[in-house]
Amino acid sequence: MAIAPPDNGTPPDPAHPRNAFDRFFEITARGSTPGREVRGGLATFFTMAYIVVLNPLIIGSAVDGDGKKLAIPALAAATALVAGLMTILMGVVGRFPMALAAGLGVNALVAYEIAPQMTWADAMGLVVIEGVLIAILVLTGLRTAVFRSVPTQLKTAIGVGIGLFLTIIGLVDAGFVRRVPDAANTTVPVGLGIGGKIVSWPMLVFVVGLLVTIVLVVRRVRGAILIGILASTVLAIVVEAVANVGPSFVDGKPNPKGWSLNVPELPKTVVDVPDLSLLGNFNVLDSWTRVGWLVPLMFVFTLLITDFFDTMGTMVAIGQEGSMLDERGTPPRAKEILLVDSIAAAAGGAASVSSNTSYIESAAGVAEGARTGVANLVTGALFLLAMFLAPLAVVVPFEAASTALVVVGFLMMTAVRTIDWTDYEIAIPAFLTITLMPFTYSISNGIGAGVISYVIVKLAKGKAREVHPLLYAVAALFVLYFLRGPIESVVL
Repeated sequence: MAIAPPDNGTPPDPAHPRNAFDRFFEITARGSTPGREVRGGLATFFTMAYIVVLNPLIIGSAVDGDGKKLAIPALAAATALVAGLMTILMGVVGRFPMALAAGLGVNALVAYEIAPQMTWADAMGLVVIEGVLIAILVLTGLRTAVFRSVPTQLKTAIGVGIGLFLTIIGLVDAGFVRRVPDAANTTVPVGLGIGGKIVSWPMLVFVVGLLVTIVLVVRRVRGAILIGILASTVLAIVVEAVANVGPSFVDGKPNPKGWSLNVPELPKTVVDVPDLSLLGNFNVLDSWTRVGWLVPLMFVFTLLITDFFDTMGTMVAIGQEGSMLDERGTPPRAKEILLVDSIAAAAGGAASVSSNTSYIESAAGVAEGARTGVANLVTGALFLLAMFLAPLAVVVPFEAASTALVVVGFLMMTAVRTIDWTDYEIAIPAFLTITLMPFTYSISNGIGAGVISYVIVKLAKGKAREVHPLLYAVAALFVLYFLRGPIESVVL
């Protein structure tokens, strides 16, 4: 759903690309312009730049089986480097406006479940193996075939569910929605702000920024989402300078009224030399001899399922947001997109920053008008600059960037009207897909619930032949995925 007209107010003529660059990236053919691509690339970067800070904090806080930690500065540099290179590669090869970086959730799995049972090099080696396996599935055509076996309306539900997922991420990151402290003793697990009230400056910045962005979107102002992020950041810098709010943790003690992650203040230094010492620090064989074959096998399977279907959902959602899907719900150059994503998974392991995957925050760029890989060139270049300009990359706080996620969540939610809610055979799987993504904080969980319920409903109705054979295999894999806890407890 575009929220602004082309830069010159006149729709470009798809039959007449302006130059070779335009022809290669299909800028005009997809109804875009260089200006919209640049704005989209900027919006995507600002909504996901937090990963340069957050990924090192997650991985750097854990210890491996030998009691060793990875250096946070080196993790930050490697996180930015791989994100930049893989995002640019997606732009050039996939030519799709979908940025990549270290995957949240997967990095926690690597840090807190895999690494403690082996060395960091061994754990990252499993990530490399997983990436190679997914690449093989793409090259053999199996990953694309699985993607196409999913019913179109279920793909639509995936996009809608991701929209709600984005919304809850934005609300939680901004501190607007929080876990109730005594959730175990109440029927209300989450609530508004602190004690049901907006009582902190960061929350107020988020609310003001969100309202400003909504007004700009409704008035269809060109660059609305990007303007909203920048305006919120400026307001946050002023608030911090006046009120001295500080971070959410001060000297190890929680500060509920502080900024969620980045403190919005102008840095004292701008340029920093990146530490790339972690590149190539992985081992693909030792983990199998250290802990046996079954533990690594289960970990690789979990990583494989998570990466495989998270990317599928993200690709559908972004294509749906930009009206780039064909009649089967497939975006252009799907095989190339999936191949780059697979390479990124292995690259993340090879750089010791965990599996890199596609980011749904890219939808913020698409909402700004991005339709091609040119937006990725902008986002990727900014990630590479972030290696040297790390102090500047952390100026934008969650409270400012999250405004975009909430607005984009709305834009993606609008596709729910295309689902036939009178047909329970698709409506119930679609409902489970949509609701379980935000409520379990996982794209894969939502897709898994939708696929399994779709297969069961069709079997119950005696319509087994309407289900693509590959979908039966996918449903079986998801059953194993959901039961991996009991399975591990029995066989490990």
